Order: sequence, then C-alpha cells, then structure tokens
Amino acid sequence: MLKNPTPRQISVISALFIAGVSSLCFVFLYTLKPAVITPFLAWLCMFFIILGVGYLVIIYYLKKYIYRKIKVIYKTIHKYKLMPDEKPQEIDVNENIIEEVEREVAQWAVNQKKEIDRYKSWSDYRRKFVGDISHELKTPIFNIQGYLHTLLEGGLQDEQVNVAFLEKAAKNVDRLYTIVEDLGAISRLESGELILDMQTFDIKALTLEVFEDLEIKAEEKNIALGFKEGAGMSYKVIADRENIRQVLTNLIHNSIKYGHENGHTKVGFYDMDKNILIEVADNGLGIPEKHLNHVFDRFYRVDKSRSRAQGGSGLGLAIVKHIIEAHKQTINVRSTPNIGSTLGFTLEKA
Repeated sequence: MLKNPTPRQISVISALFIAGVSSLCFVFLYTLKPAVITPFLAWLCMFFIILGVGYLVIIYYLKKYIYRKIKVIYKTIHKYKLMPDEKPQEIDVNENIIEEVEREVAQWAVNQKKEIDRYKSWSDYRRKFVGDISHELKTPIFNIQGYLHTLLEGGLQDEQVNVAFLEKAAKNVDRLYTIVEDLGAISRLESGELILDMQTFDIKALTLEVFEDLEIKAEEKNIALGFKEGAGMSYKVIADRENIRQVLTNLIHNSIKYGHENGHTKVGFYDMDKNILIEVADNGLGIPEKHLNHVFDRFYRVDKSRSRAQGGSGLGLAIVKHIIEAHKQTINVRSTPNIGSTLGFTLEKA
C-alpha cells in the first residue's frame, strides 16, 4: 500500500478494488440457477454489495489519506511528541475534519506571529538597552579616567587642582554606584523577586518624612514643599511602606531637580472609593507631549544634556513604574512645557 497516496492513486485503487469485488459477485450470482435467484434479486444484491464495498473502500482510503496529510500538519504545528505507546488520534468521519484543521492551523499561525513579534520586540529592546547602558556608563568612566590621569601626570602635586579633581572623580564613582544599584533594583523587579511587605500606614505621614529627607535639596533652589489645598487629608493605605517611600522620594526629588527656582512641589491625596490617588505636582520645566509616553522607559531623558548634568541614573521613573505595577496599581503623567508636571499613582485604601 502506498504510504502517502495522491487523490488520483486513491481513486484508481478504489475503482480497481470495487470492480474486482463486483466481478466476483457477478460470477457468483451468474452460477446460481434462475430458480434460486431472479434477475431483479440479482441486480438488488449487486447494488447493495457494490454500495457497501464502495463505501467501505472509499472511507478506508479517505481516512488513511486525510490522516496522513493531517499528521504531517500536526507534526509542524504541535510542539509535543507522542509517547512510544501512545496512539495518534483517530479520524472521526462524522466531523468536519478539514474545517477543524484549518481552524487549528489559523490559530497556530496567529500564535506564531505573536511569538515572533514578541521575540523581535525583546531583541530590539535588549539591543537598545545594551546601547543605553554603555552610553550611560561611558560618561562617568571617561570623567574618572580623565581626572585620575591628570593627577598621575603631575596634578597630584598641584594644590589648586588635586582636591577638586579627587572630589569630581568621587562624584562620578557615586554616579556609577547609583546606576549599578538601580540596575539591580530593575532586575529584581522585572524577574518577580521583589517580595512586598504589605502593611497599613498613613500616606500623609510618609510624605512628610520624605519632605524632611529632601528639605536641603529643596532649599538649594528655594522650592517650597507642601500639600495641595483641599487635598491634604490623611489616608490609610495598604502597601509596602519602604517601596512607596522610594516612589515618593523619586517623584519629589525629580520635581525639585527639574523645577524652577523659587517654585513649589505639592502633593495631593484623593479618595477614589477603593483606592487613594496620590499626585506629585510642580511648576517646573514640564515635558513636551511627544515625550510623555516614554518618561517611564529606562534611561529615557527628555533633555539629555541637562538631565546628565543634574545627575541620577536615568532609571528612577522606570523603578517607580515597576514598584507601582508590583502593587497591581497604575501610574500616569500629565505635563505642559514651562507650566509643570503632575505624576499620579494609586494605592489600595485600608
């Protein structure tokens, strides 16, 4: 028997088989005496014999043919392999087999496209991320290299530059350390290793603690830290207190860093039934609309030269987004250039 017959071969084999069986039946009936079987009865017997044999032969070959073809398709679209003692699924001739296979193949094609698109997306993201890391690390390393070589080439004996250059080199080492620490934090957040210590606490009290921590930074630019009028009530929330401290610290520190001198940063709390909305608003530089969708991306800087001059790793808002999403909450930003920015996130109300 042919292993993978074509429709033409199936037709020829079926026709030969039916013709052979019919001939044998005809010879058998012909040998019977007319008294035993009448011509009509002989015709009727021949009809049902040919009908039954034809049906069985065609069904047999169709099942074999369809099974062989579908088996090849399933070998392509299914990733699992049958166990040695496991038999393949039999063809059910009462079902619309071709339609079912078409549906499965179409679904497989959609899944394959999604998977390929996801791999491409990750590949592009990884390539961009590696480029961003190298770019971010290159600047402080280059600065440290320049300061140290200058000191080794004689600057160490020059009292006018030696201490200043060492201080600048130390500042760049601190920046490198910050980048590495933030990269570690991002890695833990994305891999799901962050274990949240959920507890009930007063979000306003925590904000006041962050105000105290950043008070000196704010005084350097004479930026007032406070609460929005009518939105400064205390609320109890359920969250990881230390991680939310980091979120508030990053947001308020950013508002100070990019705020105008003699400006202000205000925090507001809004009751949203099951959640509390916390907003950090400033009247600083603002963010152009084309950048709003990217402010939470790694190493994304609206004004690259100004941002690097201000320090930081470029990962602060990415970390903030991951922490809020780990709490199964949302964060958003709205901003207008030269008017200010507002970043808001939600937490579950206790």
